[in-house]
Amino acid sequence: MNLFYIISGIWLTAEILLNRLVRSGKGDNQKVDSNTERYLWIVIAIAVTLGVYVSFITYQPIVLLNNFSYVGMALMIAGILLRIIAIKQLGKYFTVDVTIRQEHQLMQSGLYKHVRHPSYTGVLLAFLGLGITFNNWYSLLIIFIPVFSVFVIRMSTEEKALLAQFGEAYKNYINNTKRLLPFIY
Repeated sequence: MNLFYIISGIWLTAEILLNRLVRSGKGDNQKVDSNTERYLWIVIAIAVTLGVYVSFITYQPIVLLNNFSYVGMALMIAGILLRIIAIKQLGKYFTVDVTIRQEHQLMQSGLYKHVRHPSYTGVLLAFLGLGITFNNWYSLLIIFIPVFSVFVIRMSTEEKALLAQFGEAYKNYINNTKRLLPFIY
């Protein structure tokens, strides 16, 4: 489990640093967020706390394998890496709060050619991995369903802002890409 603590610590530290360092600026349109960032942090904190607690008090294994937690950790790492790549590709247009930057450009290349929210795909994959790491159906559902739901709200808020900014170009982008998973959703 030491590996789990290392992965979790790196992930949490990276998210806290992003939250502190990559925020909208004074010249950006900041009025589009609707507090989704706050809701994300609250739901994540509650869901993960409950998921961990439930993993200690119940035994509902996903599979009967001793090392199944490594599958979850591998998904966590893959999700974190996918999120980092997506953030890097979005570059100066990435912020932790839903914002339209000055001179904002619609990203449609790299990962964004295939899905509209690859950063969210990555973070959701990491949360799926987190739930799987506990090898407990209840923990998996308690962590993943609320987190996924609040990210759906966040994506809707972000898409409204992008639609208002880019109009027909963003409508076409929506029609040609899926939100999180190519060809699926």
